[in-house]
Amino acid sequence: MAPSNWRRRLQALDITSRGDLTPLSGGDSAALWQLDSDQGRVVVKQDDPARLAGEVDGLRALHAAKTSLIVPEVLGFDDDMLVMQALDRISGGRQGDQKLGEGLRELHAVTDATHGWKADNACGPTPQDNTPCADGRVFQRERRLLPLGRACAEKGLLRAATLAKLIRIAEDLETWLSDARPSLVHGDLWSGNVVYTREGPAIIDPAVYRHYPEVDLAMLTLFGSPSAAFFEAYWDGNRPDDWPRRRTLFQLYPLLNHLLLFGTGYRGAVERAVDELE
Repeated sequence: MAPSNWRRRLQALDITSRGDLTPLSGGDSAALWQLDSDQGRVVVKQDDPARLAGEVDGLRALHAAKTSLIVPEVLGFDDDMLVMQALDRISGGRQGDQKLGEGLRELHAVTDATHGWKADNACGPTPQDNTPCADGRVFQRERRLLPLGRACAEKGLLRAATLAKLIRIAEDLETWLSDARPSLVHGDLWSGNVVYTREGPAIIDPAVYRHYPEVDLAMLTLFGSPSAAFFEAYWDGNRPDDWPRRRTLFQLYPLLNHLLLFGTGYRGAVERAVDELE
């Protein structure tokens, strides 16, 4: 069902419709429509107001980073309704993958002093605690792994033995993971949030914060297989020797999130990652 009084609400945002809303697929908790307007073709998204506010903040932060990546422009935001620039999708190919790698490297070069973000947001429907922290290992432990691990255990989704292993892994991060100056990360960069356009690769639906750049790489490899062209462009000859271990570590948080949201179908993947890291 379309947002109530959507034409009037668009007009209040200085956007004039030139047709009716057309439903789009692809939304998870949100509802999506496409619309022709006086500002071109736009996407109208309806979701929880707090989640949308976090998305708007993330889109604006990605814009402000001024990388070669395309980021949809926010045209209007009103409570539970977001209006943004629509994207024309094409097939990526090797050149698109290379540009994605280069653009993501540019994004991760935008750094700051603390891990976290100025406000909390959400990864999908799950609230995401971004309280800043000076040390990346502490942030990963206290803001990511332990809260989600305990939430899964409380719902009976994570076995006690697995939770105990997860706690040991989190408490031992300082023994092998060096601290790093935190990069701006998309925060939810699975393959569905990458769109290839004629202007170049675009990234959508962010859950931004600052942390280890491998957060985005791990998510891309969790539900997809980026090509060699992507990695060649991203690493530019500087792949960390412990990348496989980092990948598994930073896949734990999204795997725990999927376990929390979708149930025991993800339990085995969480257990395998925990066993690999222990």
